Amino acid sequence: MILAHLADIHLGFRQFHRLNPHGINQREADVANVFRIAVDGVIAARPDAVVVAGDLFHQVRPTNAAIVFAFRQFQRLRAALPEVPVVVIAGNHDTPRSSETGSILRLYEELGVDVALEEARRFEYPALDLSVLAVPHQALREVERPVLRPEGKASHQVLLLHGEVEGVYPPEISGANWGGVVIRPEEMHPSDWSYVALGHYHVQHQVADRVWYAGALDYVTSNPWGERRDEERRGTSKGWLLVDVAAGTVTRQPVTLARQVHDLPPLYGDAVTAGDLDRLIQERLQSIPGGWADQIVRQVVFNVSRQVTRQLDHSAIRAVKAAALHFHLDLRRPESDSAIGVGPAGRRQPLHEVLRDYLTRRPLPAELDREQFVQAGVALLAAVAQEEDG
Repeated sequence: MILAHLADIHLGFRQFHRLNPHGINQREADVANVFRIAVDGVIAARPDAVVVAGDLFHQVRPTNAAIVFAFRQFQRLRAALPEVPVVVIAGNHDTPRSSETGSILRLYEELGVDVALEEARRFEYPALDLSVLAVPHQALREVERPVLRPEGKASHQVLLLHGEVEGVYPPEISGANWGGVVIRPEEMHPSDWSYVALGHYHVQHQVADRVWYAGALDYVTSNPWGERRDEERRGTSKGWLLVDVAAGTVTRQPVTLARQVHDLPPLYGDAVTAGDLDRLIQERLQSIPGGWADQIVRQVVFNVSRQVTRQLDHSAIRAVKAAALHFHLDLRRPESDSAIGVGPAGRRQPLHEVLRDYLTRRPLPAELDREQFVQAGVALLAAVAQEEDG
């Protein structure tokens, strides 16, 4: 029994305000293209079943173009593999906040796709001796969560789930995908399942034996830099998974991205002239394999004074930004310059520390996890600061 496991496609994702020749946001076009590539790979692999573990779209109300594109890809998949069941669950990005708002995912049921939108659904495929418990984001938000255990006599029991497994997210990633539901590993009863197909964490990762996050197909968060570092630590990349459910083996299926995310090694501005820093930045850029044109690049420079910042060759920096899809030169002043006058006498706290202290003291509803709440606030502040710098 071979299963194709995809997750977190995020069709309709937009970033960086750069349009392609057809007037479409370039990152939106990139995300659509990599989904097409993944569908090509699934068709070529000819699995017995296909599961999509949530966040097909980046927002509850996607554009008409994203809706039609997804329809065509599922139509292509169903035409090529007519006997292969396809199961899709709604992730947090697919789930309306109001019960009055419908979900576009129902449209794909017209193609024969099995969809779980709000409640957990168990899909049985007797011809494959397969049972899939499909648990969307909304089902995990309920006070009484569904019992995540196999049922029936099927030999192949698969759990399809969208959420944040406790203890998996590294600190720099937690908050980037804020909005998911935290699940304790023991809630999933992982040893009872033939395979657990997870979505929500955008980095491909094995949580436990036969328990995997497929990861996103492209970088579709506000923190691609932290996500890229996490991938480097784990020795993985973007793609989907091909699973031999009976044997419990998983084969990574990488995809070819239109462009890469490059987080260049940091530089330090201590006792460095503007001319020296210009040269060092160019050396870092020259080290990018294939160059920086049409790529997504960040260069962090610590301890850069206001005077040095003003004296940099901004004409050269603008030229790099024009050639790259996105070049973020993250110039960080010494702490004494970037701090604000809040906190104990003799020390001025940086803004992120002020926010962390405030959120740590702020009264919260009992059901909210304070540490996650604080991490989310700090991550959002960092994302806003990054956008303003850009």
